[in-house]
Amino acid sequence: MATSNDLLIKQRSAIEFLAAEGCSAANINARMKRVYGEMCISDCAVRKWVRIFKGEDPRETILRDRKRSGRLLSALDTAHREKVDCMTRANRRVKQ
Repeated sequence: MATSNDLLIKQRSAIEFLAAEGCSAANINARMKRVYGEMCISDCAVRKWVRIFKGEDPRETILRDRKRSGRLLSALDTAHREKVDCMTRANRRVKQ
């Protein structure tokens, strides 16, 4: 089964293709809901991507999200896990 990120990229590709053909955002959204059902992105997101794709050259469009500045959402590497584990073993009252 595809991950949610893979599914999102597939949907963006479909939006790009249909927008290049000249389909309206409402038409694209209706067609995508028939195919993807509950996993379809929202109408607002479809409209946003149609605006983006109509303003760019299809050969230069990047479908993946660009890197953003700021704090990472999680730290799942082994170094951080070990550090947190040591802290909690030293003092059980430490909250994570």
